[in-house]
Amino acid sequence: MTGPVSQTARSSQRGFIIIAVLWILVALSTLATIFSVYLSNSARALGVTDIGIESEALMSASLELTVYQLLLADEKSRPAQGSFRFRLDDAEALVTYTSEAARVDLNHAPKEMIDGLFEVLGVEPKAAGELAERIVGWRTQPKPAASPDAAKDEGALYLAAGLNYGPRGAPFAHVNELSLVLGATPAIVERVLPFVTVFSKSADVDVLLAPPEVIAALPGMTPEVLNDFLKQRPSLPRDPKAIAAALGPAKDAATLPDSKIFRVLTTLRFNNGRRTSSEAVISLSSSQGKDAKDAKADKEPYKVLSWQDQVETVARPLRQAGGR
Repeated sequence: MTGPVSQTARSSQRGFIIIAVLWILVALSTLATIFSVYLSNSARALGVTDIGIESEALMSASLELTVYQLLLADEKSRPAQGSFRFRLDDAEALVTYTSEAARVDLNHAPKEMIDGLFEVLGVEPKAAGELAERIVGWRTQPKPAASPDAAKDEGALYLAAGLNYGPRGAPFAHVNELSLVLGATPAIVERVLPFVTVFSKSADVDVLLAPPEVIAALPGMTPEVLNDFLKQRPSLPRDPKAIAAALGPAKDAATLPDSKIFRVLTTLRFNNGRRTSSEAVISLSSSQGKDAKDAKADKEPYKVLSWQDQVETVARPLRQAGGR
């Protein structure tokens, strides 16, 4: 009587054990799959991080090499622009640098130049003039309440437009602050950003370096003079008299402002086909060119004023400002 029952019990136990083993195998298989996915994602994340770290290191190297080239010459013979290449590990770097004086400074440029730049970039003349006035109003300290000009309160315009803020009443801290200025639409801001700065601290621009859009915006410039000047520019010396003759009616812009501020664009090309660009604005130390005793006050040869990754440059059609 006991023999068949014991055999049946043992068979049932074996069945339960097999099922349990199968469940364990399924669980282990699931864990292995999850772990495999985890390892794959971790490796991918580490790869991206490694590329990011390498890109940052290459960008820093490009700044160091740029400063080295700029400081090889004294201030009078220092190049206002230049380019070079270097290769490190699995990436090639193309570096270009240009004096920041090639751009229009939002904090110092006269209203006429800012107006002209907006017109050249396609803004209607009336809107361009109003926007230039708003930019000057943004960067200008408000008049005292007792002043005769107090009635022309810039802040009242923002209030009337339904905005919950007013103008800074001080210099622009960043070019992106332009988007807060009354009348500056996103489309206008996008168009003008490649041509403006807050770093040059000059009312003038370096006409030997400035892009055609900036040259076209100079007060007194005409389409004919612009075309002639652009043809002559590659062979013009850095001589104010020669430049004034070439600029004709726009000769008041013939100054060549000295600048210790440079914009450095670094484009990286990796062996795997990946490509990225970063842009930095640097300021050469004011101690450069002084004696060793004075240089102790500023040990660093340069300072980074701005750094932007994933930079894209887009060429836009040029339009001469009307009636100028």
